[in-house]
Amino acid sequence: MYEPIRTKSVHTMAGAPSPDFPHRSREEELDIQLAGHLAALLAVTDEIRALAPSADLDTGAERLTEQVTRLRGGSAPVRAPGADASHVSPLATLHRRAHALAGRALVVAASRADTAAAILSAERMDAHAVETRELATH
Repeated sequence: MYEPIRTKSVHTMAGAPSPDFPHRSREEELDIQLAGHLAALLAVTDEIRALAPSADLDTGAERLTEQVTRLRGGSAPVRAPGADASHVSPLATLHRRAHALAGRALVVAASRADTAAAILSAERMDAHAVETRELATH
């Protein structure tokens, strides 16, 4: 009555992954995601440093650079040059953005059990929260 199916369905997963499709492990995907969040945080940190330089921001930027380089297998992140203050968002907005980015990085770092990145992200969250509160009171 019906002709039997002679080939595998395109919807079933074969035991071995297809060699023409790139596959990454969950760990590799989390590394990529974490490096992206930390690189974005570094970019905002560089913007803040251009407006309001501080030793804490310099140290934070150095540590962020180290973590991004580690997660990218030795490839250093692109750094933002000193920004023109007339085209930069107000400091409070930048600190809020940096706080949110650090929070995202913390979530990914915690999910992949990367203690160094998690501690750094939490420290940066705290630093940007303090700065945001200080700017709001002035």
